Amino acid sequence: MIVITGGAGFLGSNLLAGFAERGLSNIVICDILGTGNKWQNIAKHEVLNIIHPDHLFQYITDNAKHIEMIYHLGAEASTLAVDADQLIEGNFSTSLKLWYWCARNKVRFIYASSGATYGDGKEGFNDYLKADELKKLKPLTPQGWSKHVFDRRVLRMVESGAVKPPQWAGLKFFNAYGPNEYHKDDQVSVIYKVYKQIKAGGSAKLFKSDKASLHDGEQSRDFVWAGDCVDVMLWLYDHPEANGLFNLGSGEARNFEQMAKAVFKAMNVPENIKYIEAPDAINEKYQYYTQSDNRKLREMGYNKPFTLLEDGVSAYVQQFLAIDEPYR
Repeated sequence: MIVITGGAGFLGSNLLAGFAERGLSNIVICDILGTGNKWQNIAKHEVLNIIHPDHLFQYITDNAKHIEMIYHLGAEASTLAVDADQLIEGNFSTSLKLWYWCARNKVRFIYASSGATYGDGKEGFNDYLKADELKKLKPLTPQGWSKHVFDRRVLRMVESGAVKPPQWAGLKFFNAYGPNEYHKDDQVSVIYKVYKQIKAGGSAKLFKSDKASLHDGEQSRDFVWAGDCVDVMLWLYDHPEANGLFNLGSGEARNFEQMAKAVFKAMNVPENIKYIEAPDAINEKYQYYTQSDNRKLREMGYNKPFTLLEDGVSAYVQQFLAIDEPYR
C-alpha cells in the first residue's frame, strides 16, 4: 500500500497517474476534495481508498502492516500564504509527526520541500548543504521558511543519528507546471496563466522588471515539467537506497519572455506580450532567478534527461489544455 497525502492535488494526482500507468492501484489518497472540480484530478484512476486529512493518522495506524511508502505532498504550497501558524502546522508539525511514525513503523518517506527555501538565490541553489550550513539560507516568504525549518530539522536528526525512516527524501520542487493544476486558483503556474490570457484576449501579460540590470521579461525561473517530477518520485520508489535532500528542477533557468513565446508557439498564434507593473507585495519578495543544481540527484544515479521548456509547454498545451478533458 502506498499513501499519497495531497493525492488529489497537482503533483499528487500526477504521481497517482504515474503509478496507474504502471498498473498499480494499491494507492490511498489523503486529501480534501471540497466542492469544486478537484475530484476530477483523480477521476480517471482506480484507488484503494480516499481519506480526509483529519483521519490520516488513525488510518495509517490501523493499516501500518500494509503500508510500504508515504509520499507526503499535502501541505500549504501557496507562496502568498501569510498565516505562519497554519503554515507551521501544515508544513512542519504534521511532517514531523509523519517522519516519526514512518521511522517507528519502518515505512519509507518522501516529502515535498520547495525551491523557495533558497530565498533570493544569493547563497546559490546547493542541496549538498549540511544542517549547520542551512542557516545561511533566507527564504523570502513564510511558506518558504516553513519548508526550510523542516528541512533543517530533518538534516539535524539524520546527522545526529536520530531515528529515521528506512528511506527518506525531501524534494525541493522548483516551478512545476503541467496538467491537474487547474484547482489552484491564483497559484497555478505562470504558463497556465499565460495560456488563459492568450485564449481570452490574445496578449500575454508579464511583470516589468524592477531591476535596472534586467530588461522586462528577463526575470528567470527553473520551469520543471510535472512529468519529470513524477519520474523522479517513481525513481525513488524503485531505488530505496536513495536518501537525502534533493533539488527537483529542470536544471536550466529560462526567462519569462522565452516562456511566453513558447506558449504562443504551442497555441500557433502570433506573439503579443505586454508588460505590467507588479504589485508591491510581490516586488518585495520576488525571486528574479532560480536554477536547480541537479548534480546530487545525478550522482545518486538518476540519469533521465529533463524536458526542455519548449517541449513541456507544447505537450501541456496540445495534449491537455487544448482538449475537452485536460486531466491526466
